[in-house]
Amino acid sequence: MAIAVGSRSRFSRNLRAWGGAGLFMLPALALYAVFVLFPIVQAARFSLFDWNGLKALDHFVGPANFGRAQADPVFLGAVGHNLFIVVMSLAIQIPFALGLALLLNRNFRGRAILRLIFFAPYVIAEVITAIVWSLILQPNGLADHFLTTFGLEGAYSPWLADRGTVLIALFFIITWKYFGFHMILLLAGLQNIPREVEDAAAIDGASRWQAIRYVTLPLLGPTLRVSVFLSIIGSIQLFDLVWVTTRGGPVNASNTMAVYMFDRGFVRFQFGFGSAVAVILFLLCFVLALAYQRWVMRRDLEGATTYG
Repeated sequence: MAIAVGSRSRFSRNLRAWGGAGLFMLPALALYAVFVLFPIVQAARFSLFDWNGLKALDHFVGPANFGRAQADPVFLGAVGHNLFIVVMSLAIQIPFALGLALLLNRNFRGRAILRLIFFAPYVIAEVITAIVWSLILQPNGLADHFLTTFGLEGAYSPWLADRGTVLIALFFIITWKYFGFHMILLLAGLQNIPREVEDAAAIDGASRWQAIRYVTLPLLGPTLRVSVFLSIIGSIQLFDLVWVTTRGGPVNASNTMAVYMFDRGFVRFQFGFGSAVAVILFLLCFVLALAYQRWVMRRDLEGATTYG
């Protein structure tokens, strides 16, 4: 009898605790439902119709919009552009940020100023960044005048207007904008590594490079995996910089999936088809996030659950 009463009392306490937590979470859950879940459901619904956003939602086409997207070479080209930016980010942007983080983790005069300078581009709005770099790279812009000053007139190219160079120019702008964020993230991870571990490796005869390779990088692994994940998702969802800088041009040479979606939905008033592209983009990011957490970040999440 005493056991039953104790169990009932414990259940009541747990119920009150969960009820109190639920009340505190209710405003956040309501906002999440209104601004995240509801738009996702509505996009999935609109994607099944041929709808221009103005007329009645009555022309049901089923999955035809999804088949149209998969058969459109412009959309497939946009997917390839996103993949190019992902690969370049992982091959250049993340290693560059890691190298700077390793450098700025050492004690020398002026490192605080360098951290501020490198991180500053990240806090600038994407629209401002795109406008400034468009002005710099345009004909007779700052880049053109800079090359002319040093006698390199022939080296100038209309980078944002040339199909062969526009993606490289955009990736340069993206790297300039975001490498500071990854640098600060990795620098925070480096500062959480005990200095004694690296000192022990040095005492054991390890060189600076060997200490980085066999001690620092493995201990930095959780932070590095988070940085890689954010870089991949950000590259797939890239919109602002591309839209303001090139609008996907010239001749769709810099289209991304998000730019393609916005152009079809809000410029050409093909809201049903644009919603289908949005659903494809959402499912791609969702599946990728689940797979990455399941197979790449599994050990990190288990460690956080066990020891957190």
